[in-house]
Amino acid sequence: MELNCRRAELELEHAGTLNPGAWVEHSRFVALACQNIAARCENLSADQAYCFGLLHDIGRYAGISSERHLIDGYRFCMERGWEKAAQICISHAFMIQDIHTSIGTFDVSEEDYRFMETFVKNAVYDDYDRLVQLCDALALPSGFCLLEKRFVDVALRYGTPPATIPRWKKILELRRYFEEKTGGAIYALLPGIVENTFA
Repeated sequence: MELNCRRAELELEHAGTLNPGAWVEHSRFVALACQNIAARCENLSADQAYCFGLLHDIGRYAGISSERHLIDGYRFCMERGWEKAAQICISHAFMIQDIHTSIGTFDVSEEDYRFMETFVKNAVYDDYDRLVQLCDALALPSGFCLLEKRFVDVALRYGTPPATIPRWKKILELRRYFEEKTGGAIYALLPGIVENTFA
């Protein structure tokens, strides 16, 4: 099954009927951020980036969960032959390639945990992985926001485990990386970010 923008939109829409929640609108804003930034990067397709952003949390279709949504999303995409999207379903949560830097709870079987541990360690990240990692931190369900607002949003919901500060530093590093690639401030590419950040 070919992955294209319309297919990704339909899959997200259907997933939202199975497990309604703020994650659906968050995913849409992640996708738009990916699209806008990728459009300024020579080595990236804006359409592909948009698809990966839409699908990064697709595993939430299976119901309310913590880290289980990562492997649920991986399997969802692999069943459709979308290998890169499947990787991003897991990699978006691990900007540091170490499963122990997770901020969630591993509500998965021991077998699934071991699979994810090996997968994260051995995954070869490219700019699509990095872009979704960044854009995941630029989007609330209500729209785009400064990274620091999203950091606080996540910390209030998940707490501040030991890897919190290293993860923040890595995301800030990704922002600088993509600003070099786009030749300007990332925030300038995200319409409404000022209004939503200070709402």
